[in-house]
Amino acid sequence: MLLSAIARVGMRAHSGRALAQGLAAFARADASSFVSKSALTVARPQAASRLLSTTSTIRQHPKEELQAHPTHTSPPPLLSQESNAQAPAFAKGGLSLPLDGIRILDLTRVLAGPYCTQILGDLGAEVIKVENPKGGDDTRAWGPPFAGNQHDPADRGESAYFLSVNRNKKSITVNFRTKEGQAIIHDLVKRCDILVENYVPGKLEKYGLGYEQVKELNPKLIYASITGYGQTGPYATRPGYDCIIEAEAGLMHITGESTGPPVIVGVAVTDLTTGLYAHGAIMAALLARAKTGRGQHIDCSLLESQLATLSDIGSSYLISGQEPHRWGASHPTIVPYQAFPTRDSRIMISGGNDGQFKTLCRILGLEHLPTDIRFRTNSDRVKHRDELIKIMTGRLQEHDNQHWLKAFEGQGVPFTTINDFAHTFAHPQVVARKMVLEVEHPKAGKLKLIGIPVKYSESKPSVRLPPPLLGQHTQEILRDVLHYDAEKVDSLATAGAI
Repeated sequence: MLLSAIARVGMRAHSGRALAQGLAAFARADASSFVSKSALTVARPQAASRLLSTTSTIRQHPKEELQAHPTHTSPPPLLSQESNAQAPAFAKGGLSLPLDGIRILDLTRVLAGPYCTQILGDLGAEVIKVENPKGGDDTRAWGPPFAGNQHDPADRGESAYFLSVNRNKKSITVNFRTKEGQAIIHDLVKRCDILVENYVPGKLEKYGLGYEQVKELNPKLIYASITGYGQTGPYATRPGYDCIIEAEAGLMHITGESTGPPVIVGVAVTDLTTGLYAHGAIMAALLARAKTGRGQHIDCSLLESQLATLSDIGSSYLISGQEPHRWGASHPTIVPYQAFPTRDSRIMISGGNDGQFKTLCRILGLEHLPTDIRFRTNSDRVKHRDELIKIMTGRLQEHDNQHWLKAFEGQGVPFTTINDFAHTFAHPQVVARKMVLEVEHPKAGKLKLIGIPVKYSESKPSVRLPPPLLGQHTQEILRDVLHYDAEKVDSLATAGAI
């Protein structure tokens, strides 16, 4: 009934954005817990501006009243009652973003955690990044390269590493080793939907910031922990590092040339994969909270994420018991599927099925090979890999890359050059898909960042905020989110808490 009444008000409202804000404000109120005189005013056919007043009205309910109605007669909202301080996040074109109204307390540093929270920020969440007042996130100092300060040549500016995973965030400096700093985090917890952290298990408990401690302040909080080895088990208290997990979880064992030593992947893929898993888990927990009204603790580790992404190679070992080998740029179970040398460079070719192999042989002028008993099927080609690769390499080396690129174009066989970064970022498809974005940074000026990889038909995620300066938003968060007055903020600074 209330929702239909709101819809009628919306039909009369002159501002679509005001209506969206009003609906978001109402959605944040649990239908069973907040049907009060104040909330019921939403249903009256008033001007759209009256819808906006429900935000402050709802937030005035004491904690005791919030906990007095544990049973929900209808699915509760995605948003917590305390997450509605920010204005709705709108992408270019005025479309609301998927996580508009969700507030995240980000206690992560380095890569896996910040990558996770950046994805959520791109989707519209308000991300409050908590940093140590003395230097902030470690990656701020990880360089060169640095994006210099256009206003002060003596200032090296921000590192490219930090800039890569911290857009769409606000930075607040808090020393939570102090009681005053812990109180700030507790106050933020009450007003956030999600907390993401990547400390060694047990570390935050020392400061009253563990899951069991903070869920008493906000039972709807989704608390995501990203660690090296998980919250339990004999290795739980060990710190996790991408290169160590790559070695420990089998990835290095299968990476590198067949005749060479194990190597790590060229980018910190274990960290990034873990960030992706954590982001997906948080989204699922938000949906679960919409059904149950309760938050939960998410336990995500580098080790398990890397083990899961061994995928078919890991499955092959579990099924056969045979140790996999390093194959360089080749594939263990598909032939041909590798990089080949040409007269002047290298080209990557995949003949993933028998039809593609026949077409490939026609392009190369080796039409007899598909009828050769050694190469008729993929299983045959895997058994006689060395003979086939030798024949193909000899033919490919007769011409340069450009010759073969023209020959392969439009023939239905997957192929490409092996691009350096200059060619990668200038790739016509990369340009067409807007995968390089330019933003204005307060120190560096115009700054290029890697774009947002997923496109939506309705919402249009964008870079709303450049990567923040250290503590750039401390005053704003304390004033506008926590409603601290100037005297209290000054006292926190004196105490070394901010």
